[in-house]
Amino acid sequence: MLQAGIVGLPNVGKSTLFNALTAQEAALAANYPFATIEPNVGVVAVPDDRLPVLEKIHKAQKVVPATVEFVDIAGLVRGASKGEGLGNQFLANIRETDAVIQVVRCFEDENIVHVEGSVDPVRDIETIQIELALADLASAEKRRDKAMRAAKAGDKDAKREIEILDKIQPVLEEGRPARAADLTDDERAIVKQWFFLTTKPTIYAANVDEATLADPASNPHVQKVIEHAAKENADVVPICAKLEAELVALDPAERDEYLKDLGLESSGVDKLIKAAYHMLGLMSFLTAGEKEVRAWTIPIGTKAPQAAGEIHTDIERGFIRAEIVSYDDLVACGSRKAASEKGLTRLEGKEYVMKDGDVVDFRFNV
Repeated sequence: MLQAGIVGLPNVGKSTLFNALTAQEAALAANYPFATIEPNVGVVAVPDDRLPVLEKIHKAQKVVPATVEFVDIAGLVRGASKGEGLGNQFLANIRETDAVIQVVRCFEDENIVHVEGSVDPVRDIETIQIELALADLASAEKRRDKAMRAAKAGDKDAKREIEILDKIQPVLEEGRPARAADLTDDERAIVKQWFFLTTKPTIYAANVDEATLADPASNPHVQKVIEHAAKENADVVPICAKLEAELVALDPAERDEYLKDLGLESSGVDKLIKAAYHMLGLMSFLTAGEKEVRAWTIPIGTKAPQAAGEIHTDIERGFIRAEIVSYDDLVACGSRKAASEKGLTRLEGKEYVMKDGDVVDFRFNV
């Protein structure tokens, strides 16, 4: 399972947010599973409004949502790239994740002391960013030394590596992430194999107070985070970690009413989970019947046989065709049978690229 690592400085709301994320089983339907693997790792259900609709249509006995894994990573201090504090553990934990969610404090509260003495989310972002960039710079220098030796021996791939490093290293030397470098899609594909810390897709969770949650654009701290994120291909999700921690104690109806009173359509945690799922390059196809309605996780761009393999390897091995109806068509018709009668179901072969929300019945023979 792909992982999103949650990072942040002390007293920015990182632990509160992680606790809210991993307590979502209290706010979701009772048959949405949640599992704690260990104290700092949680597998969280991806909110999906399509599942209860399909459950009602099929009178399903069970609903199983897609899931995403969040990791609460050890706090960072200046000098982490040189092993200060828990620096080595911090960097190793980030290296093992597939994406990063950095919680940045965007609220004022004199009762909660900021480790730097004042609230400045861009400075906080840069504190972590510089440490990650320094670690990547050390890795880049080692890679360059190796590539230079290989290039002298006539290795064309090594020469290509040096050209890419010429673009990345100046960016890292400025303390900026490697993902901010001006690279082609082919070059980014090569860099991805190098496992640099600052190439990981990133979301900034702007932790605001309840007063500005309904209109985060009015919060000057959030505006600064948005402007900073735009420079480095990162996303921003405003969230109130304190409120989210309170919401998990409410039943779903009370939770929805509370959010409505605040002028919100959904919780920040729901938005963050969905954003992390998408950022990891994932999407869901659906299976639906009387026994079970389930969302299956696959990478965007997955073809039908490989999607079938998520259900069982035998189905992929014996794949014949996929009978597909879009979620919208199925709901509009009220049943798969009605959709079929209207010619809205279709048979797709081995080269079909799955779409988010495809409701599928795989045909196979083993």
